[in-house]
Amino acid sequence: MSYKTSLPRDAKSTILTFRYAEIPMNNFSKPFSRRKFLAGTSSMGALYAASKFAPLPALAAGLQTDSRIAQQPIASKGFAAIRKIGNGVYATIADRSGGLQARCNGGFLIGRDAAILVEGFQTTIAAQFQLDTLRSVTALPIRAALNTHWHFDHTLGNSVYGGAGIPIWAHADVPARITAIYPKWQAQSLETYLVPWEKRVREAKTDQQREHFMSDVKGLSGMFNPVSQAVLALPNHLLDPAKMPMEIDLGGLTLVIEHYIGHTDTDLIFRVPEQKIAYMGDLLTGGQYPVNINGYATKWRETLAKFAAFDKDTLFIPGHGQIVGQEGVAAMRSCFDDLAEQAEKSYKAGIPVEEAVERYVIPDKFKNYLVFSWGFAIERTIEQFYEEWSGKPGQILNYS
Repeated sequence: MSYKTSLPRDAKSTILTFRYAEIPMNNFSKPFSRRKFLAGTSSMGALYAASKFAPLPALAAGLQTDSRIAQQPIASKGFAAIRKIGNGVYATIADRSGGLQARCNGGFLIGRDAAILVEGFQTTIAAQFQLDTLRSVTALPIRAALNTHWHFDHTLGNSVYGGAGIPIWAHADVPARITAIYPKWQAQSLETYLVPWEKRVREAKTDQQREHFMSDVKGLSGMFNPVSQAVLALPNHLLDPAKMPMEIDLGGLTLVIEHYIGHTDTDLIFRVPEQKIAYMGDLLTGGQYPVNINGYATKWRETLAKFAAFDKDTLFIPGHGQIVGQEGVAAMRSCFDDLAEQAEKSYKAGIPVEEAVERYVIPDKFKNYLVFSWGFAIERTIEQFYEEWSGKPGQILNYS
């Protein structure tokens, strides 16, 4: 079976204020309880229940003795910790057990002449924490703050950087992607937005499908709430993917910006080739199923294959999860492979896509993986595979 996919196709920064509230990602290895689900969704406006997550070690087990990585962080706020992982290179690792102020990973780089920040996080609290920590290390001018892609949990803290006079760099299409969806959400209530998704729940054909549809309500609510409470800050230095890879010389430290397609069509990664370090955004995540809310499953798999060809000693800072080596890339590829293999078996048997989605079984090796929602970790990916294999347009799940 061949895999191919089709692809779709300077703004000013503003000020952002934010209150954080969230629903945890789904774990389909645990028994489903409708009462528990309804209780969780009824407390949408409450602070995030951090106890639902165990503390996250910053490093994968195989990296505990890597000499590049400092044993202790230089700063920690519970929701994230920052540690040195190379010569002038630092990683900010989010920890959900301490709250969702950061939610995604990031970091910063310091050369002889200038510094650069990576990611805007989910809140201004996390962005300010990262900026303050950088300023505790150096007073050098900050060349830019970089966004790996346009999603809320990587951009809603951008206004901290804009307010400090730091240019915000991102793929050229990021402002358009943000403004196409998030202002619409801010113009309506969560209840209104969820109407069609709750209709899906009511019309589910089986209890299992109802559970899956409910997980979509949870996941989407967890996106809608932070966006609805924010004033959006758009990148004001837009990067042309046709001109990549792009080198940024910070003085003795060179950062390379590269464009790939997978999680979105705006994905950028930031590499320090001489030190074998790469900030990956959500093209690479750990401990969870690939979140395919705006992705391209086959292109994503092709991108991961390219990452597998990076040096065997590369340190990857994923968009979410622990710092990993090549084993992290292999694990995510294996997860995608399982999705494709189970879907292909159903496709060749003539099973309709809707049924194939419900037949998918999470294998034991991924039982502990978090699932953002069944629809946007399983369903949408399988629908894309079916569309490609059939060569006919299909109905692909869309949340906007």
